[in-house]
Amino acid sequence: MNPEQLERMRNGKGFIAALDQSGGSTPKALRQYGIQEDSYSGDEAMFELVHAMRTRIIKSPAFHVDFILGAILFENTMNRKIDDRFTADYLWERKGIVPFLKIDEGLAELEDGVQLMKPMSGLDDLLKRAVDKHIFGTKMRSVIKEANPAGIRKVVEQQFETGKRIASMGLVPIIEPEVDIYSKDKQESEQRLKEELINQLSALDRNVPVMLKLSIPTEDDFYRDLMSDPRVVRVVALSGGYDQSEANERLARHHGLIASFSRALAEGLTAQQSDEQFDAMLARSIRSIYEASIT
Repeated sequence: MNPEQLERMRNGKGFIAALDQSGGSTPKALRQYGIQEDSYSGDEAMFELVHAMRTRIIKSPAFHVDFILGAILFENTMNRKIDDRFTADYLWERKGIVPFLKIDEGLAELEDGVQLMKPMSGLDDLLKRAVDKHIFGTKMRSVIKEANPAGIRKVVEQQFETGKRIASMGLVPIIEPEVDIYSKDKQESEQRLKEELINQLSALDRNVPVMLKLSIPTEDDFYRDLMSDPRVVRVVALSGGYDQSEANERLARHHGLIASFSRALAEGLTAQQSDEQFDAMLARSIRSIYEASIT
């Protein structure tokens, strides 16, 4: 674990850019970017296009260390290069931005009101390759749709069990038990989730650093006490389906909570824009998300 990167994630001002759409979500990300599915054929062409999109974002002067602390990649992006450097090295060596890796393989079917992570058969090998590629930390997502106590407990237990394996490799896990923003009992789910997070954190070795990526909670400053736990490097928020304006407005009400936005970050960016238009749009988005993250 790079101590300079750890210090930056603990105390730096800014937010995390989530550039980790993969598999089934990649065509949607490309459509948002103005590239339709009938304009390419096959996975390799698709991943070439999405890497070009992410390269354009990362190389933009708007994508600057003054505003962005880290960036989450997915495996295909980690294995590709930007200007003859692997993406993680480019982020840190050229931009001063801390690289993370999405490691989950998607969601299992809904059971007990939640979707656990699918089994990750090749996790140890992936983590070794992440270390070799100079990744700092990882991200893995589960989803909570109902305030089901047994389901929420299973989600958090699975996240922390996997998180311990990640930490044993010298990587910092981002624990991401997302609460569906459209859940009819969202606030109750958040209360139960918080209780389970506190239970798992209290049982964790004090020398094991973790991060938490959570839906923006209904109650203002609801996660402030989690931020004071010595094991918690940072608590970050996903946009969860809110558009950029609403995500920022909600985020700004939570002191110490910073963004880790994906769709909300890329909103308004298209392949058809000139570099000047693209950079100007990205700069506006980054500035607005940054301002909401430093309250």
